[in-house]
Amino acid sequence: MSKFFVEPENIQGDNIFIYGEDVNHITKVLRLGPNNIIIVCDGNGKDYKVSIQEINKKEIKTKVLESSYSLSESPIRVALYQGIPKAGKMEYIIQKTTELGIDRIVPVTTRRTVVKIEDKKSEQKKVQRWQKVAYEAAKQSNRGRVPHVAYPISYEEALKQLSLMDINLMPYEKEKTNHLKNVLKADMKAQSIGILIGPEGGFSDEEVQMSKDANLNIVTLGPRILRTETAGAAVLAILMYELGDM
Repeated sequence: MSKFFVEPENIQGDNIFIYGEDVNHITKVLRLGPNNIIIVCDGNGKDYKVSIQEINKKEIKTKVLESSYSLSESPIRVALYQGIPKAGKMEYIIQKTTELGIDRIVPVTTRRTVVKIEDKKSEQKKVQRWQKVAYEAAKQSNRGRVPHVAYPISYEEALKQLSLMDINLMPYEKEKTNHLKNVLKADMKAQSIGILIGPEGGFSDEEVQMSKDANLNIVTLGPRILRTETAGAAVLAILMYELGDM
């Protein structure tokens, strides 16, 4: 059954209104009409089974048949702090980590970040595009929430935010002894976890030292070096298996 997200203010008593691009998708692509059933989610973990009542070019009016809390959200909140990669890799990362249950994605500018966002307008357009990718992935994977994609931040700011997490993790190819499983076993009751992943060129020596000074858990993911678009998803899958709902 098709699923769509709406803003909480679109829920008015027994009626839920759908606007924007989803109107065209429902009517032109799925070819649904009055009395067809769809699932609508408020983005905060509550699903509504609704019947389509009225359709016009700008909105669809539906009637709530039943509601329930989504069972697809993980009990842990994982934030991915991702060194901004080149080309479409960021979209791939957002899509796959959304499918796996990420809560928040924070683009990070590092010393070796190649992509340069020239001005605020370009930055806004990129973040809007990234948020749309998260939205589409959340619909496809039956999520109860759409992960939030933040505006890019500096490496220094990322370290400050990570220090507030129950667990923070920084996979690093030169780390050989501190395994991820050791960190997780030490704190199996964590509710918030942050993952810091470098861009294609990895972390600079200065950044690694800054992370050590900030008491980040620098871990090895084994003898194989993972690409930036693989590392975050790999760590997230392990976390969901060990602490979440996988």
